[in-house]
Amino acid sequence: MAIEDNPVSRIKYGEELRARREAAGLTQEGLSERAVMSRTHIAHIEAGRRRPTLDDARRLDKVLGTDGFFERFLPTLDGRSVAEHFAEALEFEGQASVIRVYGPKLVPGILQTEAYAREVLGSGHPPRNDEERDKLLSTRLERARILDKFSSPVVWALIDEDVLRRPVGGPAVMCEQLRHIVALGESRRIRVHVLPFAAGAHALLEGVVSLMWFEELPPVAYVEALNTGRVWELPSVVRDCQVAYDHALGDALSHRKSLALIKSVAEDYGHEAQ
Repeated sequence: MAIEDNPVSRIKYGEELRARREAAGLTQEGLSERAVMSRTHIAHIEAGRRRPTLDDARRLDKVLGTDGFFERFLPTLDGRSVAEHFAEALEFEGQASVIRVYGPKLVPGILQTEAYAREVLGSGHPPRNDEERDKLLSTRLERARILDKFSSPVVWALIDEDVLRRPVGGPAVMCEQLRHIVALGESRRIRVHVLPFAAGAHALLEGVVSLMWFEELPPVAYVEALNTGRVWELPSVVRDCQVAYDHALGDALSHRKSLALIKSVAEDYGHEAQ
């Protein structure tokens, strides 16, 4: 299942919530207590960083006495296709000042080329038709545009060697994909570190994690498994994820050695493609 989202409408939603909260004489803390929602969650909605759920909208309508206004506003947020479990993380990703991602089996989404992403999105279950796949592909490629700016967000990518060796789409696709990562690394747009097979077991062996920091909000962690994912804001959980990432990073190759390895594997794929 896919959920769609329009950042512009989400910002308008947040502005409307802020205006009606202030008109009711409530602080974010006061609204959070009455609506049984965290203050941070309300702050994210007001800032346009998070899409409210149907339950959120109904709680807000009840507390603010807005007669279903925020529930009726929800359909206007439609815009981009994305896997439902990733929708919340996508909102955070677009606002982050620092992103650290880990790819255990696949190249992280924001680093994927079009050909690589098309192959990944076309191989899931249940099967997607071309139209469904292309909608998701469009969103994934749009995500990668956050790398168009040289310095923001700061991106670190920790990639398992298994990602380099798995021939997603065949040698030509892999050659292009790995050369893309090398180009980003050599241009200093990202830092990339490869966890080699020789490292053996490491702190992130059991799952996918992305860490995100913001200018004015607490950091969050996104943890993902098959067809499921969750954004964590609880400080203790986020801290544990950060520590696990740092431990795994300590077992990885340096940025320079990682680029050399990726470049070497890309050349091997290039020769095979010929």
